[in-house]
Amino acid sequence: MTTASHLPLIGKSELITRAFRKQDLICLQHDLVRRLDQAPDDAHAMLDLSMVLLLNGQREQSLSMQGYALQAQQIYFMPARRQPVTLRLLVFVGPGDFMANTPLEFLIADSSIDLYLLYLGPGIPVPKSLPPHDVAMVAVGENVGNRKLLQGLVEPLGRWHTPVLNLPARVLSTSRDGLHAALRGAPGIVSPALARTDRLALDELARGAANLQDILPEAQFPILVRPVDSNAGENLEKIDAPAELSAYLGTSPGDDFFVSQFVDYRGPDGLYRKYRIVLIQGRAYLGHMGISRRWMVHYLNADMQESAANRAEEGAAMRNFDQEFGARHAQAFRTFHERVGLDYLIIDCGETPSGELLVFEADTCGIVHDMDPEDLYPYKKSQMHKVFAAFQAMLADCAARATGA
Repeated sequence: MTTASHLPLIGKSELITRAFRKQDLICLQHDLVRRLDQAPDDAHAMLDLSMVLLLNGQREQSLSMQGYALQAQQIYFMPARRQPVTLRLLVFVGPGDFMANTPLEFLIADSSIDLYLLYLGPGIPVPKSLPPHDVAMVAVGENVGNRKLLQGLVEPLGRWHTPVLNLPARVLSTSRDGLHAALRGAPGIVSPALARTDRLALDELARGAANLQDILPEAQFPILVRPVDSNAGENLEKIDAPAELSAYLGTSPGDDFFVSQFVDYRGPDGLYRKYRIVLIQGRAYLGHMGISRRWMVHYLNADMQESAANRAEEGAAMRNFDQEFGARHAQAFRTFHERVGLDYLIIDCGETPSGELLVFEADTCGIVHDMDPEDLYPYKKSQMHKVFAAFQAMLADCAARATGA
């Protein structure tokens, strides 16, 4: 009989789904604490408890619990839900919160793939041995905290004994300035002019002691300003005039910022449309489309749940993606894949009034899921399962090529 100390990881996808559907996590938190009372070295319970604490808004306690878990154990196992097992996937991950790693647990949640998570990072012991696996994948996302880890993985993963997806050098290229450099001049793609600057330069611009062109040549207001390494629109603001920068700097942390040209991408109806594209070995799939009257579109604050018309439009966009949006930007997606080179990538983008692909950002950590309620979004589950199937097929093809099967 399996004891509490030997239970596998519940995992990120299951726990986030429970939170998304507003299920009670307090009882689960108590259950995990009881497991640890009975088996204080149960690292799987520690790591699951860390995620529950994070979902309950207790970030510092979450990261502390995660730290205890990673000192006790570095490899975590999530068994395949479907038997027999057809593939064993080893994933390189780093410590941190939601944005630290690719949430690929959603992509294989209902599959015949065994998942091993290998945590690496400063102060984390290196395991003496690794589980047998068919394919490896780098899930460590590009950010300031992860760059040293990604750089350290470049050499060993270059000579790994199994196929490795999302090589770390290519993940590093998805920094905001790295992505802009990679896409510069690409036909059919607008990657707005971007520059890294500091608080002093922005303060001088706000006071009229400097010109915008001193920071971003050929740019004009409005511009977008955000702290370096901010994600999910955190402290991202559209600045229409230099005077607005003073108020922005008064409320935004950090000393280093990215400044980019704002591109108005409203449609003829005055609405903004943001597309989340999942690029799997160069083939594009639509993850979601948010529609809003606000220029900064996040799916959760877009007018999707309240608007049947918006949902109908998103459903049509998913059904007709290969003939419409995907077809219009097919060459752009091929160029994107050629220049960035990642096997799995999330692109958040829009479409300019002249019909070009407007890139907001691209990384490996955007969430792709099937958690939305089917009564409101009846078109989503089949679309998401198409994405999941493509991801799983990529893993299988990669393993088959390695064995010559």
